[in-house]
Amino acid sequence: MSAAESHRSAAPKRLRVAIIRSSTSRYQAMVRGEPFKDDSSETAKRMLEELGHDVVHMGIVGDDVLGIRATLSRALVEGFDVVAVIGGTGISRRDVTVEALRPLLEKEIEGVGEVFRLESYRKVGFHAALSRCLAGVIRGSIVLALPGSPDAVETALKLIGPELPHMVHVARS
Repeated sequence: MSAAESHRSAAPKRLRVAIIRSSTSRYQAMVRGEPFKDDSSETAKRMLEELGHDVVHMGIVGDDVLGIRATLSRALVEGFDVVAVIGGTGISRRDVTVEALRPLLEKEIEGVGEVFRLESYRKVGFHAALSRCLAGVIRGSIVLALPGSPDAVETALKLIGPELPHMVHVARS
């Protein structure tokens, strides 16, 4: 049995997942008690549950470095295996998810962003280069920063989703 096969067989089968949406407009709507739609988080939830994982928490935060960090910190304290922050990975001034997360990572998993951008490039062309999809490890949990569009979330989780148990296992070894 190869090392990868060994890791996969020892990996947890069901992961506890938190999904955090980074979006100022949706956060403000939530604070005002107004309805809002979040197709990206719903796509992530559906895909992760189809893989057999438990999406235990879905939250929303504004595009704010301190708010993102505080929300991530609470999720890590609660012991989530995977925390996916959706949105805020572009290059506009308000896109700060990567700036919020990267300094906290104990290890960055550069290949995740690279493979995501390659696959996205095949679908949308050069526009994919503007995405700053990110993955890393904090205290044995996998932390993801995924682009905010439903299509990008689907692309990312088709690639990353099946590998999450293996990633968690290796991060905790």
